[in-house]
Amino acid sequence: MTGPVLSTARLTLTPVALSDFEDMTTLWRDEAFTREITGRALSEEEVWFRVLRDLGHWSALGRGNWSMRLKADGTYVGSVGVLNYRRDVSPPMDAPELGWGIAGAFQGQGLAREGVEAALAWADTVLDAPRTVCMITPGNLASIRLAGRVGYAIYAEGTYRGEPTLLLERMRKP
Repeated sequence: MTGPVLSTARLTLTPVALSDFEDMTTLWRDEAFTREITGRALSEEEVWFRVLRDLGHWSALGRGNWSMRLKADGTYVGSVGVLNYRRDVSPPMDAPELGWGIAGAFQGQGLAREGVEAALAWADTVLDAPRTVCMITPGNLASIRLAGRVGYAIYAEGTYRGEPTLLLERMRKP
């Protein structure tokens, strides 16, 4: 199963596909990008498992990560998704999780917000969930600001893999 293609003024969001592997590998090997997400760059093998996880998400749950690309030339920008990773986080997350990441070259241009808003509009329309949640490390100020701009607010401070994390929630818009 594949998911829907979403479109914004500047982006096309397509469900992650095998053809995204090279672009995803470049992004996930960038230590500046991964610093607040995984704490380290990922190997090609780890990125391959991410691609397979993303494909499986759409197949099993009918939701998952979209690859964000510029409409103008197809350049890979990053990803955004509505997920269920069954994270071992305390306190547990009890709603669909929104996640996003954007390459450094595209930060500060409003593209992440554009993609996040498209994913949220889809979630508000398609999912039967009163809210979505997201998890952000306390040092990731850009993501915390973006989350606030799209309606997320902190509901708990928790831990994930032994590290502090912020848990945020956003109620579905009617």
